[in-house]
Amino acid sequence: MSRRAVDGTRLGPTVLSAYTLDFQTHLFSTLPPTFTSAFKALCASALLPPDPEAEGNPEARSPRLWAAFETLGLLDRYEYIVESVGYEHIEAYVLQTCTGEWSKPILEELRIWMADKMIPWMLLPYARSATTSEEARSMLAGVGARFDFHMNKTLCDLRTKEIFDIIIDFPDSMGALQDLKDCLQRVDQRSALVQSLRKSNQKRLLHPGAGTKLILSQYVATIKCLRIIDPPGVLLFKVADPIRRYLRERPDTIRSIVANLVGDDDGGDSLVDENEPIQPLQQADIENYSDPNWEPEPIDAGPEFRTNKPSDVISTLVSIYDSKDLFVKELQVLLAQRLLAISDEGSDKVERERRNIEILKIRFGEAALQVCEVMLKDMSDSKRIDVHVQSRQASSVHPTIISKHFWPALESSDIVMPGQFQKLQEQYSQEFNIFKPDKKLRWLPHLGTVHLELELDDRVVDADVPPLEAAFIELFSEKTVWTVDDLIAGVGSVDRGSALNALLTWVDRGVLKEDTEGTFRLLEVAEEASPGPSSHVRAPAAPEVPPVTSIQQQQAEQMKVYWKFIEGMLTNLGTLPLDRIQSMLKYAPGYDRTIDQLGAFMEAARREGLVTGRDGQWRLSS
Repeated sequence: MSRRAVDGTRLGPTVLSAYTLDFQTHLFSTLPPTFTSAFKALCASALLPPDPEAEGNPEARSPRLWAAFETLGLLDRYEYIVESVGYEHIEAYVLQTCTGEWSKPILEELRIWMADKMIPWMLLPYARSATTSEEARSMLAGVGARFDFHMNKTLCDLRTKEIFDIIIDFPDSMGALQDLKDCLQRVDQRSALVQSLRKSNQKRLLHPGAGTKLILSQYVATIKCLRIIDPPGVLLFKVADPIRRYLRERPDTIRSIVANLVGDDDGGDSLVDENEPIQPLQQADIENYSDPNWEPEPIDAGPEFRTNKPSDVISTLVSIYDSKDLFVKELQVLLAQRLLAISDEGSDKVERERRNIEILKIRFGEAALQVCEVMLKDMSDSKRIDVHVQSRQASSVHPTIISKHFWPALESSDIVMPGQFQKLQEQYSQEFNIFKPDKKLRWLPHLGTVHLELELDDRVVDADVPPLEAAFIELFSEKTVWTVDDLIAGVGSVDRGSALNALLTWVDRGVLKEDTEGTFRLLEVAEEASPGPSSHVRAPAAPEVPPVTSIQQQQAEQMKVYWKFIEGMLTNLGTLPLDRIQSMLKYAPGYDRTIDQLGAFMEAARREGLVTGRDGQWRLSS
């Protein structure tokens, strides 16, 4: 008896459904465990591989093959495998073409690739029966949206992993930042971006091995990059908090910022964009809810977030601290160092400092920089006074005359210049008192530079040296052999290490020789260099920065004054919390420290054994 195929449509839907179910049940029960991996490989072969020279498997792209998959029920049962093939292909292509490519936006190119490569493959399993383009577009809408989302997520994950290096490469990485901004609007990865960047900062930036200038540069780049990704500033607020706390704990943060502002930072790029307009420091204002343009804070903003925080970089850096006064005082210290280091021929440098101060007035205000104006005026007046004194009695002394009450504290010294130097100072003082009878000069002989011409028996030595070196060599005009102790006694009080360094300067120049340990002799006739390594070979000394007391040192000295108040409180009242000590210290004359500064001082006092603290309570050590 012959068998003939029966048309399924003649069986009726009920019988056909039962037959199909029974057939698929038997079919799936006989499939080996390796079938899913083989089926996945077959589906993947229908995709054009990332390598443009490879052609893939043309037979796998046959519509008849995919129609057979549907007839056998494989597409319905293994739909997740078909989708995973598309996901993995997208991931492989994005990682291959986008890793490390940050110079230009690449998201649009990925969408073009999806249209050229992925959609033809998607037609096979998802829109084979479409007869028109509109019908195919409708059938691919769901899976197309999922694939586009996955492409955005893959690119977002990649850029999230690379974000620290992207910030380092800014502004050459603008393309990657724009892609990340677009992806975050589609993919909710904001918290992952914050966590990744904070973790990278903690590992690669916020540690003792990184210099303060490097941390500040990376922080400024982070500000610029995150404002591109998230203009409201929520991401920046969450990422910047650990950086700001770490910078606040570094003692040289203020000095690094101020040095960069006045152009004294030769260790890296400027923190301020030259194209950025100079504007006053911005302060966070209280929100005006009656403003018709008011907008609510972003949904993921924390309770301490403010949308109207300072927007320019300098205001953001200054806001690391509670007050701009610290920056103004550090600016005064730095300006004093720069002005005192200017030589007689450096009038153009004074003008440059004047221009810097004029620019900084715009940022910090006229009132805050009045002291700096006085310092600059002192430099001009000093030049004018010196010209007048020289016109009455020529002198080889050209001092810089400053106002005691307006300049930062200068480190004191007990050096007394001997011999002719002392006479020159006295003569200059007499002429100054005639010109300014209401003023009195107080010399700081340890500061400045002395130009000497030493006339020896067989040679003349020209040298520009610090005053201590000049004082020592002047003493050798009285006798040719001195001990270190006698030299120290001849110039007043100076530590032995500084004295030896000053003497070695002349040993290096061949003017002095150390006969025995601690005894030096003047060489009127130069000696030939002895063979073999010299015992006194030093690198040329770098020019010293004028010893202006730093802000940290000044604050430490001022806090010592208030220690008597604190000691009296703890003696009379016993154990006190820090906020109670702070509130009582406000009645002390001139006290203007923050509670954080007070806490740091109490910690220093504890390390010295003066107080003990536990659970925020402080008492005197027994």
